[in-house]
Order: sequence, then C-alpha cells, then structure tokens
Amino acid sequence: MMEWQGEATVLARRRHGENAAILTVFARDAGVMTGVVPGGAGTRRGPLLQPGNRLALRWRARLAEQMGSFSVEPVLSRAGLMDDADALAALNAVTALLAYALPERDPHPRLWDRTESLLDALPQGGWAGDYVRWEVTLLDELGFGLTLDRCAVTGRSEGLAYVSPRTGHAVTAEGAGEWAARLLPLPSPLGGPSGGMAEALALTGHFLNAYLAEGQKGQPLPAARARLVERLSRGAA
Repeated sequence: MMEWQGEATVLARRRHGENAAILTVFARDAGVMTGVVPGGAGTRRGPLLQPGNRLALRWRARLAEQMGSFSVEPVLSRAGLMDDADALAALNAVTALLAYALPERDPHPRLWDRTESLLDALPQGGWAGDYVRWEVTLLDELGFGLTLDRCAVTGRSEGLAYVSPRTGHAVTAEGAGEWAARLLPLPSPLGGPSGGMAEALALTGHFLNAYLAEGQKGQPLPAARARLVERLSRGAA
C-alpha cells in the first residue's frame, strides 16, 4: 500500500460517478497529485474542494502508478474571493495554469511558495505585478528562465529595453542596435523603460505559448489565463 500525507492546494475538481469527485492538487513536497474523493460531489464535501482552497490530505493507493484516493480535511478556504471578480479570475488562471503545465508528482517547492503568497495577496488588491512575476517563476520552474536583469550583449544591468523572443534574454538599446525591430519590448513591470501590464502579460504570454503550449503540450493555454489577461490589460485590477 502506497501512502502520502500533507497539505496541498486544490487546482481542479471534476465529478466522478454519482457522488465522488476526482481532485487535482498541488503539494509543496509532492507536486501535482490526483485522487478520488468519495462523496466529493456532495453538498458536505463539495464546497471544501473548490480551486484555491488548501486541504490536509491523506492519499492512498495499492500501487504508486495508480490514481488512488484522498481523505480530506479543510485548512484554508478562499471562498471569499468569490465576491471579487478580478481576484477570482486570477485564482482561476493560477490553478488552471498549474494543472495544465506541471507533470504529476514532480515537486516544485519554490513555485508552491510563490503560488501561496500570490493567492494570499489576492484579497488585498494591488497584486497584478505579483501575478506577472509569478508567470516568470512558472517559466523558470519549467526550465525556461527569462534573464531580465542583465544584457546578453553588453553584460550591463542598466538601460535594459528589449528581450530576445527566442532566448528570453534582456538586451539594452545599445546592445540591440539594428536588431531592435526583431526584439520584444521589455515593459516597466519587469524592469523596462515603458509599457504597462498589458505589455508585461504579452511578454510572458509569448514564452508560455512558444515554450509550453506549442513546444511541449501541443494545445492552447487555458482559457482562464486569457480571461485574466483581458481584465488586467484594461486596468480592472
């Protein structure tokens, strides 16, 4: 019998049979895990299993490769975000991207910490910059880190203005030279000279699409991200 016990954040839930639910969670020390929750579609347990909630879980399976089953206890509810459309959109984008991007049972403790910090910040407002930096962390954890703190050509850390669409390395205007028109602008939320949240999300979106959606998954990014981008790009948050 295989067993794991710990806390995890709910990423997704779907109905399984008449009363059960299949739950996908993200744990600091275990990564993404999936299991069946008996009664998880019912009125008592169902509200506990909403994306973003943190649970105390015990996972059991006869073999390591099996889906297994969860027993669940509440730790932290984020149901209050239901009253804030912007924050709810961010929560949905974060949980959808994690479920989409991460392989099962591959721990990412730094990303889990950043995710929890971001979700904890959502009720406070002013989190848009934190969100776009979270996407940078996600890319880094997936193996495609952006180098936005120094120029790939000159080595300087001042005057950064562009990013290579192929390598993700920042470049100064001087270093870009005649190649500037082929580079992506580095927006101010990520250390550049101009541009706002729409440009920052366009930059991270370029690499999420090129590296993850097209390069690895062969399917579009989750629609929840596009909905959040639309809200943040028009300054709703």
